[in-house]
Amino acid sequence: MAKKKARGAKPDNRLTKKEMINRVVRLFNACPKEAMNYKQVSAEIGATSQVNKLMVAGILNDLAEEEYLAEIDRGKYKLNGLGTLAVGKFERRSNGKNSFVPEDGGNPLFVAERNSMHAMNGDKVKVQILAKRKGLTPEAEVIEILERYRTTIVGIIEIGKYQAFLLTDSKILANDIFIPKDKLKGAKDGQKALVKIIEWPDKANNPIGEVVDVLGDVGNNQTEMHAILAEFGLPYKYPENVEKAASKIPTKITSEDIRLREDFRDVTTFTIDPKDAKDFDDALSFGKLKNGNWEVGVHIADVTHYVKAGSIIDKEAAQRATSVYLVDRTIPMLPESLSNGLCSLRPNEDKLCYSVIFELTDSAEVKKHRIVKTIINSNRRFSYEEAQEIIETGLLSAEKQNGDPTTDAILSLDRLAKILRGKRFKDGAINFDRYEVKFDIDENGKPLRVFFKEAKDSNKLIEEFMLLANRYVAEFIGKVPQGKKAKTFVYRVHDLPNPEKLANFSEFIRRFGYKLKDKGKDAEIAKSINQLLDDVQGKKEQTMIETLAIRSMAKATYTTQNIGHYGLSFKYYTHFTSPIRRYPDMMVHRLLERYLSGGRSVNESQTEDECKHSSDMESLATSAERTSIKYKQVEFMSEKIGMVFDGVISGVTEWGLYVELSENACEGMVPIRELVDDYYEFDEKTYSLIGKRKKQRYSLGQPLRIKVARANLERRQLDFTLA
Repeated sequence: MAKKKARGAKPDNRLTKKEMINRVVRLFNACPKEAMNYKQVSAEIGATSQVNKLMVAGILNDLAEEEYLAEIDRGKYKLNGLGTLAVGKFERRSNGKNSFVPEDGGNPLFVAERNSMHAMNGDKVKVQILAKRKGLTPEAEVIEILERYRTTIVGIIEIGKYQAFLLTDSKILANDIFIPKDKLKGAKDGQKALVKIIEWPDKANNPIGEVVDVLGDVGNNQTEMHAILAEFGLPYKYPENVEKAASKIPTKITSEDIRLREDFRDVTTFTIDPKDAKDFDDALSFGKLKNGNWEVGVHIADVTHYVKAGSIIDKEAAQRATSVYLVDRTIPMLPESLSNGLCSLRPNEDKLCYSVIFELTDSAEVKKHRIVKTIINSNRRFSYEEAQEIIETGLLSAEKQNGDPTTDAILSLDRLAKILRGKRFKDGAINFDRYEVKFDIDENGKPLRVFFKEAKDSNKLIEEFMLLANRYVAEFIGKVPQGKKAKTFVYRVHDLPNPEKLANFSEFIRRFGYKLKDKGKDAEIAKSINQLLDDVQGKKEQTMIETLAIRSMAKATYTTQNIGHYGLSFKYYTHFTSPIRRYPDMMVHRLLERYLSGGRSVNESQTEDECKHSSDMESLATSAERTSIKYKQVEFMSEKIGMVFDGVISGVTEWGLYVELSENACEGMVPIRELVDDYYEFDEKTYSLIGKRKKQRYSLGQPLRIKVARANLERRQLDFTLA
């Protein structure tokens, strides 16, 4: 019988009935297959007196009446409810609060460490659902690990005289990893390393691992950025064999390539991108038609002309699914010879594109459109700042002007984009225009300045025409005559807000004096959200309310099942415009080419699996990006210890206050132990900490003056005290 006696138990005469019930429940959950009588149970839970033994007998009878236990023989009890099996994802937490998330979308179940089979975070597992007592969290026991998600962990190597460990500061693993000395791969004491768990014996507290890669010295910028990528299971090196394959792709554009395409090389064409960008995957062309309408071409790099399905380059791109943008670097989905060279729409070079050509009236009404393969030659590249200067002043600095036709094109396209944007919001699109946190960084990766970057008209110009192309491509495949079924396609969808989340958000903002319509037609709710976002502009609670508004929304994902895009108010939407950095766009290009040439519909199940993988990788990439921002913010603030800043309370928990600094959006915590003037209790209803004696209240959105106390780079954590 594999049972454990309760540790640190109170003496028998001090056991309360409630504690005895809890011990009995824990015992049967730990030994779900064992049958025990009251004497065996009493011995296991430390109930030695005759009075308490009789109490145990009564508890067993009560639990059997509740159907938590089953009496399988006279006086012998066993956990009831075994036999209910489920498959899903295991979520490991270092605080022991592991959970099982059923793949059919049911509620998560608690999994005690003793019932985890040492499953790792993200593993696909089969569980047995344990009997549930009224009022208690339902539990499950892992009975089989079906599929390992990831077995690598980042940490710091500690080498002793006889043994070595990887010290983890992971939110998903509380145990350090034992590493045999012959598995260190040259790692030195104190270095960061990526370690693979190779075994975790049943009765061992620590898993056994081997070093996969030595990341470098702690605090080194390259080490820390690679560590962030490795932490999320993202690649930080490009395989040499894939780069070699890319270098062998023929670069010459043949006469046959040109013959099969529409030639736009003599049409005014340009790109607008960030000033430090090298991967230009979209360009705009602009011209006047004889009937007085405008012809606008959205030209997208024809990546799939060069990257063939099933090739070594394609397989690597499919696995990565997206480029990853950290604070100081881009980890490209495609080899740089393609992303920054062959496929990049650089100026004054002939480039192959997949394009959507629109005929627009002066009031931005789409009269016609066609999806075609093209060849272009971009007249010039603009940074967003240069395009913005043209929009604001009507021209670039005199020395840059020289009668460039692209200047008039930018001004006309800006006017059309603003009309398109206005129509979108009128139709119910939500205006989530938020600032980005950016850094000025020196050659060693050290942050010198933190600043906010807002989307300006030049950004919105490009965004509007990319949205238009994505929408019309999705409509072309998805919009079919009634009674006909659309062919399998990749859609970018955004579900309606969760009604419960929206109602909670509406209730919360009322205390700040704001109103939100959380019931009614979709367009009415969207209009109400837009009004709220307008109303909070410039207010102290702006960031907090914008963040909570986004959290009340569903996440946009890739799928073959079109449900429309709520945030954009489009019935059909896809991603077509960024194949250099997103794999779903490459999938869309291939599907378009197949269907335009009369091909049959592809396998829906396989395409859905590829969509799910792309959504998952996008989520990981976003998490890695945010983590790199957090790391650089802590690094930046580490030189500001003792300095005083103004901020706003951005989060309230029972362990303290999160405060976001107004000057640079760096967030840190005022631990509750620092609030020394009173004993503070957390009020869940109002998201406040309230002093018991003086009734001082700290609430979300409240301005606060703080002093920087500590900066822990390893944990990416800032600690503040009240100034």
